[in-house]
Amino acid sequence: MEMEKGSVCVTGGTGFLASWIIKRLVQDGYSVNTTVRSQSHSGSRKDVSYLTNLPLASERLKIFDADLSKPETFEAPIKGCIGVFHVAHPMDLGSDNSVEVVTEKSIKGSLGVLQACVDSKTIKKVVYTSSVSAVMFNGEKHTEIIGEESWSDVDYIRTQVKFGAWYHISKTLTEKAILEFGEKEGLDIVTVLPTFIHGPFLGPRCPQSVRDVMAMIFGDTHMYPMLRRAPFVHVDDVASAHIHLFDYPNAKGRYICSKTEVPIEELYKLLSTKYPEYKIPNIDSFLKSEDAEKIMFPSVSSKKLLGTGFQYKYGIEEMFDDAIECCKRNNIL
Repeated sequence: MEMEKGSVCVTGGTGFLASWIIKRLVQDGYSVNTTVRSQSHSGSRKDVSYLTNLPLASERLKIFDADLSKPETFEAPIKGCIGVFHVAHPMDLGSDNSVEVVTEKSIKGSLGVLQACVDSKTIKKVVYTSSVSAVMFNGEKHTEIIGEESWSDVDYIRTQVKFGAWYHISKTLTEKAILEFGEKEGLDIVTVLPTFIHGPFLGPRCPQSVRDVMAMIFGDTHMYPMLRRAPFVHVDDVASAHIHLFDYPNAKGRYICSKTEVPIEELYKLLSTKYPEYKIPNIDSFLKSEDAEKIMFPSVSSKKLLGTGFQYKYGIEEMFDDAIECCKRNNIL
C-alpha cells in the first residue's frame, strides 16, 4: 500500500481526463476531493458510479457538488488540500452561449477556484489543464516547431480557424488570466497543454475528443481536415504528466504534452490495415481538396516536459487499440 501523501482537489471529476487523474492520484497514495456538477445539461443527475467504483475510491475519494458559475462552491472541496488540479472547463456552448459568455464563465470560475486556493492557506501548487490550442494558432508556418513561449492570437483564431474557435479562444484567455493571477498572488501555478487526448475512457460514454480523432473508424469524413497532421497523446500519459509536474519541485510555467504527430496518410494506412472491418472511407478526395493544405498548423514540441524526466508510455497504435477496445466494451462500436 502506498504511503498517504495528503489531500488534493480535482475539478470537473466526471470528465475524460479528470477521471483518469483521479484514478492515478488515488493509486499514487493521494486522497482526492473531486467536484462535479450534480446535474447534466439535460437536467438529469450525473452518473458518478465509474468514479466511486475505482480501486481504493471508498477510502480515498470524496465527491463534492460545485459549479464554475458559482465559484464559492469550490471553497469546501479545496479546504485542507495541499494541491488543486483544475481540469473543469465550460463546455456548454450549445446552449446559445456566445464565445464571450463561455470565456467569461471560464475565467471568472477559474479565478474563483484560485482565490479559494489562496484563502485555504494550505495549497502548495495548482496544476491547470490548458490546451495546445493556446500556443498554435498565431499564423506561424506549418513548417515551424513551436514551444511554450508561443501564444495563440485570438484575432487570428476568429478569422482563420473554423473548427472549435470558441474552445481555442476560451482556453487561451483563461490560461493567460490564470498565470497572471498566480504571478500577482504568489501562487505556484503550472499549466499543462495537451494535444488531442486519446485512448480509453472510464465513463460509459465516448468523450467528444475521442470520437473526433476516431473519425476514420466512425466514417466521419467531414472531420478529415482536423486530422491532416494531428498531434496525439494518450490520456494515461496526460494524467501522469499532471501528477509528475505536481510532484516535481522545479516545475515552472507552461508544459506542452504531446507524444506524436501523425499525417493523415500514415493514420489511414495504419487503421485501414489493422482494422479492415470498419471499412474506413478513403482519403484521396480529401487530399485533392483545397482544405488539405489550408489547415496545416505548426508542430509543437514536448522538449520542456521531457527535460523534467517525464517519459511517455504509449504510442499511436496503443492509443487507438485502447480506445477501440473501450468503445467495444461499451457497445459504441
